Order: sequence, then structure tokens, then C-alpha cells
Amino acid sequence: MSPGSVGLKLYPQLLSLQQQYPQLVIDYRFAPNSDIERALANHDIDIGFMTDISDDEGISCQSIAQEALILVTPATTNEPSWEALIELGFIDHPDGAHHASMLLSANYSEFQHINDFKKKGFSNQIGLILEPVSRGLGFTVLPAHAVAAYANPELISSHRLPIPVSETLYLAVRRQQALSNRMHTVINEVKKWL
Repeated sequence: MSPGSVGLKLYPQLLSLQQQYPQLVIDYRFAPNSDIERALANHDIDIGFMTDISDDEGISCQSIAQEALILVTPATTNEPSWEALIELGFIDHPDGAHHASMLLSANYSEFQHINDFKKKGFSNQIGLILEPVSRGLGFTVLPAHAVAAYANPELISSHRLPIPVSETLYLAVRRQQALSNRMHTVINEVKKWL
């Protein structure tokens, strides 16, 4: 299990790994951190990838990668000035307020709260969050893998702002769990891909 953005990066790679090793069966779920933590604690999954360290003492988290947060506007927006963002409005998603607060507070002195922007839409489907942005309905902030996976990149503008902000990705496992060789293989491959 992992949040959506990293899942968009990993899932196709894991399917290729499954093709190499037909005995390996990939069961991949996209989920928020709290669901991943719960699934690990309940022994529903073997490993998870989280963007926050677990509060559960039975779960061990190891930092394995950083993923940049990207400001995304419609393709017609060349310069993402504060005024341009206010005019566009915000396309929200489950981590939208968190991601936007992290990136915008570091780069815009005017930023105080996500509610500074008029909310122009919401989607909880990682593959569809950029659809309203591509249609000129607003801007959003997403992790880089989600932006890279978008099918119509010519319809959006990705802006790497002067002060880069990244989210840490953690490998999460149960503390007392002995991982099988196949899980070590998966983990080693994931580390290469990220």
C-alpha cells in the first residue's frame, strides 16, 4: 500500500517485476497513511510506503526517498504569481491543503492559509486531480510522480518554485516481522526505482 503519487510510480514497475517472477503476486492498494498503518497493524499487508512516520510502536518506518512537491497550473499560466494563483483558485485533493501549505508558505510571503484561495474543485482520484487544472479551472500542488504520470502534460504547466519542498517517503513494516526473501527483493527493487 502507498499514497497515490508513489503508487503511480511503483505499480507499473512492480508489474514488470511480477512478469520476471511469475510466482510473485502483486496486490497493490492506494491509500492514505492512516489506512496503511492500520493494514500493517492488522497483518493485512506485508509492507507499506508512507509519507509520515507511524505513531504505532509496532510499526517501523525507514526513510527511503524524497518526492518534490510541484505547483501545477493550466498550460496558459506562464508565471505563477500570487495574483495569478488567487485568480485561478484551488483544486483540492485529500492531501491538497497539506501539500499546498508546505510549498506555498515556503515560496509566497503572502500565504497564510489554504482558505486564502477560492476552492474550485476536489478529486480523490490521483489520476484525475489534474483534469480540472488542465481545463483551466484552477491550480493545485501535487507530488512529482503524480504530475509525471499525467496523460496530457501539454495541457498543464509544472512550476518548480525557487524554494524546493519535498515530502519524505518511508518504508513501513511491522517491527517483529521477519520479511521473506521475496519481500526483500521487492524492497530492494523499490529503492532502486525511487
